[in-house]
Amino acid sequence: MNNPPEYNLIKPDTALADFVYCFSSLHNLSGFNEGVIIPNGKIDLLFCKTTDNQFQIMLMGLETKPKPMPKTNIEMFFAVSFNPLALEYIFHDSIAQLVDSGKELPNNFWDFNINDLDNFQAFSQKASQKIKSLLPKETDLRKHKLFELIFAADGEINIKHLSEQISWSERQINRYFNQQLGISLKTYCSILRFQASLHHIKDGKLSPQLNFTDQSHFIKEIKKLSGVSPKELFKNQNDRFLQFLVYHKK
Repeated sequence: MNNPPEYNLIKPDTALADFVYCFSSLHNLSGFNEGVIIPNGKIDLLFCKTTDNQFQIMLMGLETKPKPMPKTNIEMFFAVSFNPLALEYIFHDSIAQLVDSGKELPNNFWDFNINDLDNFQAFSQKASQKIKSLLPKETDLRKHKLFELIFAADGEINIKHLSEQISWSERQINRYFNQQLGISLKTYCSILRFQASLHHIKDGKLSPQLNFTDQSHFIKEIKKLSGVSPKELFKNQNDRFLQFLVYHKK
């Protein structure tokens, strides 16, 4: 009988908090074929070990819908989950073309190798040091404020209010999201509200705790992004929704 997946999470220190959401690890994946990937609003950089002891590095775009975990030969991985600001200031690139997909990076990216997957704590420290070395001297304060407001509101904020608060036009904000992330601000905020609902659902609160129109709207939105009703998500049979367990808190 296969061992169940094991997951761990480490939060970054304050110097990285604007750019990095967390470091996470997942083990015992080779025999786990029933997993479902659900949107989390983060950009995931995966450092993977295959069942035949090969090393792969993948950069994943934003997920906008639930999908079955691919049938792969991945045994385990460590991941860095980035906030959107990292795209411009750490990666200096867009992931607009990677919506609901990803791409493989060179297997020496950031000087990592398969031996770095032996110790999650050491991996997180090495990744932190690398990211700190890439931090820019200056950043656009409007963009910092933009995401600060969006995250603080769990996505429950409209573009008019954002525009007024950061002195950036609604057109510019929407263009920024589409160019950097490949999705609209409205879609991104829906994903954040969905993620913020997960810890309520995990606690058995199966009625809307956030600003959904009514119960029917709540069920529709949860089903759209997870593929199942809040009740089914709460049951999480066989730990199918791994992100539900890893990302249930801010």
